[in-house]
Amino acid sequence: LLYDANIVPVGKDQLQHLEMTRDVASRFHAQLGDTFVLPEAQVQEETMYIPGTDGEKMSKSKGNLINIFLPDKKLRKQIMGITTDSTPLEEPKDPTNDTVFALYSLLAQKADIDRMRENYEKGNYGYGHAKQELYECLISKFEEPRKKFNYYMENHSEIDRLLDLGAEKAQNVAAEVLNRVRTKLGY
Repeated sequence: LLYDANIVPVGKDQLQHLEMTRDVASRFHAQLGDTFVLPEAQVQEETMYIPGTDGEKMSKSKGNLINIFLPDKKLRKQIMGITTDSTPLEEPKDPTNDTVFALYSLLAQKADIDRMRENYEKGNYGYGHAKQELYECLISKFEEPRKKFNYYMENHSEIDRLLDLGAEKAQNVAAEVLNRVRTKLGY
């Protein structure tokens, strides 16, 4: 509410927090008139569940995330450590129950996803092959963010400058909202 947000990207498990916020603002409006922007939730259905390296929901606290900003060798090691079943290389595999395929499907182009699905289903395609493709996809997809991350990790003063700039912008927006609230409350 403090930043006049129209849309708030949230996970499905955070919807109730946004609803509570809207309820508080609506009560304020009912008593003192419109003051806040009532934010709408934006839930991206395709990214509501992202599997971690163990197949469970990805979570920093569970330690099953994929750190796309790791150096190449460490990222590859992390990808190669994704839990898979013991289906032999020559056997067909079920892509619908596979963490590697699920992650690849979130990142790759449709034609590449379809090709990987075919490889799974025909056999003679191992999880090591799929993990290598996922690794290459991650490196390609996040090339620019990885470069920026490395730049900022080597230029901390630039991070500080950007944080200060962002804080100033946020304070200006928040000050306007607080002034509206104070006016409604008679301060």
